[in-house]
Amino acid sequence: MTTLRIRPAVAHDRDLLAQWAVAMAWETEHKRLDPDTVRAGIAAAIEDPAKARYLVAMREAAVAGRETLAVAVGTLMLTREWSDWRNGEWWWIQSVYVPSEHRRQGVFAAMYRHVEQLARDTPGIVGLRLTVEYANANAQRTYEALGMVDAGYRVMEAEFQRPSPQRG
Repeated sequence: MTTLRIRPAVAHDRDLLAQWAVAMAWETEHKRLDPDTVRAGIAAAIEDPAKARYLVAMREAAVAGRETLAVAVGTLMLTREWSDWRNGEWWWIQSVYVPSEHRRQGVFAAMYRHVEQLARDTPGIVGLRLTVEYANANAQRTYEALGMVDAGYRVMEAEFQRPSPQRG
């Protein structure tokens, strides 16, 4: 029997999460990310949960009836946004990635339900938000099936170019 378990990311998850982030950026936006920058960013968040929190979905299966084999099958990142309108925090779901061989198997739904329960159990959290590409109809249907609705906002940005971190 296999089960899904959601756990906080730890330092040894950094390289896999960075690999997945690079893959997700290419798959969804055709953006090539600098792997060293991504690894550093993920390491910084794992070390300081005030920046962000990563969760990892693990598929666990009993092997030969005794040993448990666990395989990472998805991830997401949570960040926080203060809302003066609601006197509370929104949790933003970001950097969602489920490798293609694990999609359409309930991995994201399990992560979402886990986050939703954490949010409901945490005083001061007013809700969950995420962004989704306009053309990503599959993801939009998934989010709607979980009870999310279009909030009616467009995301605007002004990105500042920063030098890449020193390699060494």
